[in-house]
Amino acid sequence: MDYAEKKSEYYTYPRYDMLRYVPQDISKVLEIGCGNGVFIKLIKENLKRDIESWGIELMEEYAEEARSIIDNVQVGKCEELIPNLPDNYFDLIIFNDVLEHLLDPKSVLMDLKGKLTNKGKIICSIPNMRYHENLFGLVFKSHWEYEDSGIMDFTHLKFYTHKSIKKLFSDSGYNIDHFEGISKTKSLKPYLFRLLLFFGGSDIFYKQFAVVASKR
Repeated sequence: MDYAEKKSEYYTYPRYDMLRYVPQDISKVLEIGCGNGVFIKLIKENLKRDIESWGIELMEEYAEEARSIIDNVQVGKCEELIPNLPDNYFDLIIFNDVLEHLLDPKSVLMDLKGKLTNKGKIICSIPNMRYHENLFGLVFKSHWEYEDSGIMDFTHLKFYTHKSIKKLFSDSGYNIDHFEGISKTKSLKPYLFRLLLFFGGSDIFYKQFAVVASKR
């Protein structure tokens, strides 16, 4: 899986939609997969004050850019770098479309529990495998093709539904404080699809889910 094949937008896309989940009282934040630091920059601008910021990024090129924004940027796989992080330190840890890229996200989440303060939060966005386009393609067209980005990104190692996301956090020792669908489609197709699901399947409208969790 060559992340160098990714377009630059992959590492520089601002996640304005995730800002509303950031607590206002944070002072120390860590972003796993920080790219060029654009989300930390948005947080600082939104809070209108400086915060102590840390980042972990796999790609050296974008980590170097992030150093102009983030106080402490480490380069490499998060699984290998987490043991070097200070204990009981971070008010907030961020995963914006990252957990699905990890071989063992449960172990990563469990290891990070000790890095959070007692009131610390994790926020993340995770792609929804049951998004209506994916579901339609799989059920009616037997379509399962990897793509350069999106839900079927060729670098994804895990695929999640709303139930499996909740189970992941529960099994990792977290309480989910807030959970909701984001990036809602404007298409009318999901309404027709729900007829086949006997009006169930409200989750198929959303490309992603946003999660706010705290350690149990």
